[in-house]
Amino acid sequence: MLKSYFKIAWRNLRRQKSYTAINIVGLTLGIAAAILIVTLVSYQLSFDNFHANKDRIYRVTTGVKGEFLGKMAIVPQPFGKAFRHDYDLAENVARVIYYKRTLISLPKEKEVKKFYEESGVAFAEPTFFDIFNFPLARGDKHTALQNPHSAIITESIARKYFGQQAQNAIGRTIKVNNNIDFIITGILKDLPPNTDRKQEIYLSYENLKDWNAGYASDNNWGDFYSGSNCFLLLRPGVTPAAVDKAFESLVHKYFNGEDAQLYFFGLQPLGDIHTNTKLDGTFDKKYSWTLLIIAAFLLATACMNFINMATAQALNRGKEVGIRKVMGSLRNQLFWQFITETALITLAAGLLAWGIAILTLPALNQLTFAKMSIQLFSTWRSMAIFTGIIVLVVFAAGSYPGLVLARFEPVLALKSKLSQAHIGGFSLRRLLVIVQFSITQMLIIGMIILAWQMHYSMNLDMGFDKESIVTVPIPAVDPIKMNTLRTRLAAIPGVEKLSLCLQPPASGRNTNTAIQFDNRAKEEKWNINTKYADDQYLSTFNLKLVAGRNIYPSDTTREFLINETAVKKLGLSSPLEALGKMAIINDQRAPIVGVVKDFHLYSLKSDIDAVAIASNAVRYQTASLKIDPHHLRDVLAAAPAVWNSTYPEYLYSYSFLDDRIAEFYVIDTILLKLVEVFAGIAILISCLGLYGLVSFMAVRRTKEIGVRKVLGASIGQITWLFGKEFLRLIAIAFLIAAPIAWMATDNYLKEFKYKIPVGPLQFLIGLAVTIGIAAIAVGYRSLRAATANPVKSLRTD
Repeated sequence: MLKSYFKIAWRNLRRQKSYTAINIVGLTLGIAAAILIVTLVSYQLSFDNFHANKDRIYRVTTGVKGEFLGKMAIVPQPFGKAFRHDYDLAENVARVIYYKRTLISLPKEKEVKKFYEESGVAFAEPTFFDIFNFPLARGDKHTALQNPHSAIITESIARKYFGQQAQNAIGRTIKVNNNIDFIITGILKDLPPNTDRKQEIYLSYENLKDWNAGYASDNNWGDFYSGSNCFLLLRPGVTPAAVDKAFESLVHKYFNGEDAQLYFFGLQPLGDIHTNTKLDGTFDKKYSWTLLIIAAFLLATACMNFINMATAQALNRGKEVGIRKVMGSLRNQLFWQFITETALITLAAGLLAWGIAILTLPALNQLTFAKMSIQLFSTWRSMAIFTGIIVLVVFAAGSYPGLVLARFEPVLALKSKLSQAHIGGFSLRRLLVIVQFSITQMLIIGMIILAWQMHYSMNLDMGFDKESIVTVPIPAVDPIKMNTLRTRLAAIPGVEKLSLCLQPPASGRNTNTAIQFDNRAKEEKWNINTKYADDQYLSTFNLKLVAGRNIYPSDTTREFLINETAVKKLGLSSPLEALGKMAIINDQRAPIVGVVKDFHLYSLKSDIDAVAIASNAVRYQTASLKIDPHHLRDVLAAAPAVWNSTYPEYLYSYSFLDDRIAEFYVIDTILLKLVEVFAGIAILISCLGLYGLVSFMAVRRTKEIGVRKVLGASIGQITWLFGKEFLRLIAIAFLIAAPIAWMATDNYLKEFKYKIPVGPLQFLIGLAVTIGIAAIAVGYRSLRAATANPVKSLRTD
């Protein structure tokens, strides 16, 4: 019987080639999109789940109660040592401090090589490798970082540095930032792609004092560096609540006065780190649900498209069903016959979809900066996902058409007396198209609003110039060399302005510290963002003064500029009130000599913070060049020679400021691109569904069209018979889609403190796009029906 099902199904599908092709295309697109989405979501949710004791691993966070209650994924450097010494709640405690974009050189090789490691280096305690399952290919994880000046590198780094001699990397020397030598004592197996621990060079924690002696002090409880983490492997049976109580007593022991009331510590589970964007996570978990809903929508539209096409063909198969029933076929046999046809189409579509997913995965990896893979027969999980999708689609798409065919009355079928009522009514087809276009319009409207917000974010006046500004990172070790570099770079034709500074006005790296204003007895309950820069900072970035004057040239902190937000937070009625007043910021006492107009420090998702600008040459890390756009290429070509003559021991690199600002919106850009692609797929599937509906209408109204043409109806009038039908359905779909799209996009825009106003225009554009695309889709089939020979139409029984 099963063999018969497949043989008959194959014959029917071969006979109806266009019907089969359209269904395969629609299902292929829906299944391929679902496979890619499930792969992406599974990958993002799998981060660091391979560690043996993942359920007992936690990262310690710091909370601040002040004016702006919040948490940071960092702790003071002494925290780990104090917790390890005072409490017996953790099986292992590990401090790790990482520094991004670090210069590595090989001083003892025949040829001195230099590398900038974007992921940087990490100073880690040996217990780090007892907590995390990062196995060593060579060396002992318990002792590899025990001694000072020892280092562990990954196999990839070993091949990168030593080529064919990578196997002999143990015992070789690397130099970090042209300052500290380390001997390689261990080779780490390459890190899996699904981990947030990206550093591939681990250095002995004992050498942190050589990097920054002040920060390495075990008494330095007031310094919070953004790369300072502490991880705990709790003992079996120890609850987070018990650790929280210990944290309370630790705060009162090591913090004094108001600080003991200001700070609190907490635990963040390992599984929450990657998806908690409020604590430096890179993939918001809510985007997982958004993408999975989109996948379900796309599969649903593909199934609806199949149902539309199948029911449009149902009347054409009436005689076949009638003969089968007269010959003794039962309803369930006819049902399974159609399910078999559906299964063949779906399996073909599934295999094509898997192939398309594999071919398009590299582009998805490039877009999302991931390293995903799809292998159909590699794991039981991938097979289960593929099989589940196929079975779901077969029964979702095939059940209703199968039941419709199975219940045909044989007498009516053989006499060709089957009517619309016998295949379930036209209202179901209408409903399916409405649902399809509701989904499509939701995606189109969402895409339009996301694109609008991204354009707004990238083009909003941030309060400073960002065009044609190049930033060059410089070593903050020698003010004399920095001044030499400034003089030489400024002499290049085309360089209009140049400033030495810690960072540009908007940056992912910021220094926040306390401020004590005028003669007030206590520090303010909020921190101020300190921008260390020279006297050319304002003119280079075109920052506007609203009161007072610019700071005078100096290598040390002698004067402060503050912004308008700082004036408001200080409770002053006007910027003029701040001028001449003394302030203590980062232990530096100096007068406030000017107030600058507010500018954005971060993305538009954040409020504008209080800012102080002061000179301090030893803190400068960036040379910012304002370049004449007409000479941009010449300046970029001349700058490396200037750099190499000033800093021959370092590597030259640069970046454009607008590119750095764009990094604020990486996740949003990825989301927009994904929505654009999936909206395009939804449009194509919906158009195929609309084609199915028009085909159904054409079959049902063949005689009517013939009569109208005989009576003189024009092609336009006949085409409008179809046009008014789909226009009505799209309008209804829009009424359903608009409020849902508004709620979804409004929830997304809540993340932005500065955002576009959402009004009727975006929704009307979405409706117009949908109508235009649908008109193209329906035009071909309706014109075929309108231009058909009326004689043949009237002979149809």
